[in-house]
Amino acid sequence: MDPKALIFDCDGTLADSMPVHYLVWAKTMARHSIGFTEKRFYELAGWPADKVAAQLALEGGKPLDALAVSQEKDREFIRQIHLVRPNELVVAVARRHRGVIPMAVGSGTVRRIVEKELSALGILEWFEAIVCAEDVERHKPEPDVFLAAAQRLGVLPADCVVYEDGDPGLEAARRAGMQCVDVRTMR
Repeated sequence: MDPKALIFDCDGTLADSMPVHYLVWAKTMARHSIGFTEKRFYELAGWPADKVAAQLALEGGKPLDALAVSQEKDREFIRQIHLVRPNELVVAVARRHRGVIPMAVGSGTVRRIVEKELSALGILEWFEAIVCAEDVERHKPEPDVFLAAAQRLGVLPADCVVYEDGDPGLEAARRAGMQCVDVRTMR
């Protein structure tokens, strides 16, 4: 298929940021006496931070203000953003298609974090659209973020290819009727 548009997830796809996110999440949740294993972290990949915090509070049986905890985690992530590196193989795909076909970012992370990451990587201006957690009601594995990205690019979902690193995001792309590339398999 020759796609008419590309849509990229941010964390773990364009940005090799998942280890930094996990480190920050583990420290944040430890401050609230809630454990968060790396395995569980990857199972929740693509979820907005406030929903992750709420889920962990439920699983840990501890009440907490999910929005406040997610903001605490995000502030710490921004302090550690210098540790985020590009996923070179995926960034190379975006570089090759920059200015050739429309490209968007579709992320379960909030805009202020996504834009800081893309800016730190020097690629923020490459994308015609950026759709984030606050732009859609339903999140991965629901297709909304990718459908909104295709709409903003003016391209039919069937004409898009999504680059994604998490199972919820891959499922979201499938539900959107888009081709998808699991970047974990790129060599």
